[in-house]
Amino acid sequence: MKSVTEFPTFTLNKGLAAKAALTTEGKNAEEISASLGETFKFEGDKLKHFVNALEVAGQNKDTLKRVVVMSLNEGEKAPAKAVQVEEFHYVPEFLITAKPVVAEKADGKGGKGKGRGQGGRGAGDKKGGSPWGMSPEELAAKKGKGAATAKA
Repeated sequence: MKSVTEFPTFTLNKGLAAKAALTTEGKNAEEISASLGETFKFEGDKLKHFVNALEVAGQNKDTLKRVVVMSLNEGEKAPAKAVQVEEFHYVPEFLITAKPVVAEKADGKGGKGKGRGQGGRGAGDKKGGSPWGMSPEELAAKKGKGAATAKA
């Protein structure tokens, strides 16, 4: 397998737009090819590959990354989705999009939840306090409450 050339999606999108505009003007295939060659500075085989790649890109517009033009050696199989024109294969490559992350149930089972891994004395009755215990202000407040309830 030998890669001959490749065309990125932005070039193909511009080419498809230019081709559509030329088609609406009533130009024939040869005039369209000549105009695309002048616009994109392609000539010869590169222009022929570009026009054929536009056909492949027109069929695969969604999530297209690029179209690779390649020739195969004897006995090699063409890749999936490859379109053969004459002796060349035009292979569209697609962007792989990330799937949205599904939020897991918040039932408190599994995972790294609060309250796990906090052993030691008093770990269960802390409410967002310091991991080393109560601060001096919290101790004074607690002692003040105990003294107030004992006097009453």
